[in-house]
Amino acid sequence: MSVQNTNGATPAAAAAVTDTAAVTDTAAVTDTGAVTDTELLERFRPVFDRIAEGALDRETTRRIPLEEAGWLRDRGFGALRVPRELGGSGVTLRQLFLLLIELGAAESNLVQALRVHFRFTEDRWRERDTERGKLWLRRIGEGAIVGNASSERSGNVRGQTNTTLRKQGDKLLLNGVKYYSTGSLYSDYISVAVVQGDGERVTALVPSTAEGVQLLDDYSGFGQRTSASGTSTFTDVEVDPDAVIAFDRVFAGQVAIVQLVHLATLAGIVRRAVDETAGFVRRRRRSYSQASADLPREDPQVQQVLGRADAVAHAAAEIVLGVAAALDRASDARFDLRAAPREQRTPEAEARVRALELDAELNVYRAQTTVIDLVLRTTTEIFEVGGASALDESLHLDRHWRNARTLASHNPVIYRERQLGDYLLNGTEPLNQPSVGEAPGLAPAADDPAPALVVVS
Repeated sequence: MSVQNTNGATPAAAAAVTDTAAVTDTAAVTDTGAVTDTELLERFRPVFDRIAEGALDRETTRRIPLEEAGWLRDRGFGALRVPRELGGSGVTLRQLFLLLIELGAAESNLVQALRVHFRFTEDRWRERDTERGKLWLRRIGEGAIVGNASSERSGNVRGQTNTTLRKQGDKLLLNGVKYYSTGSLYSDYISVAVVQGDGERVTALVPSTAEGVQLLDDYSGFGQRTSASGTSTFTDVEVDPDAVIAFDRVFAGQVAIVQLVHLATLAGIVRRAVDETAGFVRRRRRSYSQASADLPREDPQVQQVLGRADAVAHAAAEIVLGVAAALDRASDARFDLRAAPREQRTPEAEARVRALELDAELNVYRAQTTVIDLVLRTTTEIFEVGGASALDESLHLDRHWRNARTLASHNPVIYRERQLGDYLLNGTEPLNQPSVGEAPGLAPAADDPAPALVVVS
């Protein structure tokens, strides 16, 4: 399938979001009031249920759930982390991941499509005391979605790109081709990774409807087929100089966020796999001569398979939520230190925040090794309950393993396991952390330059 974005149907918020929303004061945004888990679930579960109803049809026809993404937009799903003062819900990271798990059970492709959007939102949340942070948070609060264009099929070794951003007269023009542009067809803005001729890494943010942008649904993987992870082509796309953000190595959290979104999606996938398999067993009347009961639902061995699978689904969700809570603590501590008077931003205070960030980052890696293994094993074992009948294409139970395998392949767990081992044996911190022995920089104050955006594919 090759569907080009015709610059009209999907990014409804782009027209409604204008630069007139710019905020000029740099006082910190502090959210007041807190929404409960129960309130959030009551608000979004009816939408998730409605999305889930069409999951098998979308799998059969490979229809990208653009309309369903609009339902989420209408409920403010993309603005969950945006402070209330700027149009969002002001939820915690743990609450965000609670909802991502539930959405993953309804439609895992939508969670993956929004993965970079939530990372971008988190970057702006960290700088919500700056003009740029408030500007983008307000846009997101009004419904804007940010997509991704980072990876390339050639020349993209360890961060290198062939995409260019060059001046031509008084214009700044973007040219290049990206693949795995996850969520691009759902977005209003696309974050494009560029490496300049001098090796400088930058991100260019362009409207998805801009002249010269072509978005194709030509992704050919066997899972996550409607995540809009295809090709993005940029031909002389004019870029606002204010929308070019230089790369800057930052502290923990950004890589952790994008990895944890994958794990939340996997937790949702295994939950749906268990529920659909249980429904299949309840309806099933045929069994085997060597079975322990006349009906499959009364067979102790079938019960064991589903009991173990249900335990995995619950455990995966709890692991994700526990790590998200640790990220909450680290993110809050980082911002509190950033907003503190300069005399309070001491090396000792910085070290305490760094310890929280490192712990949260390592916990994501630990969760990655555990959740991926459990989910892949479980989405295979569910087929033990029904013989050949469980393979019927009308059930599409295979999609759960295919989707899980696809997500697990994006960032191979072998590298995370090696990093964990290196840290355990040698104290080597993950590459996205400042290296051991490097003097930690003090947390920037509210009047310091805004941190740059790091793009993670």
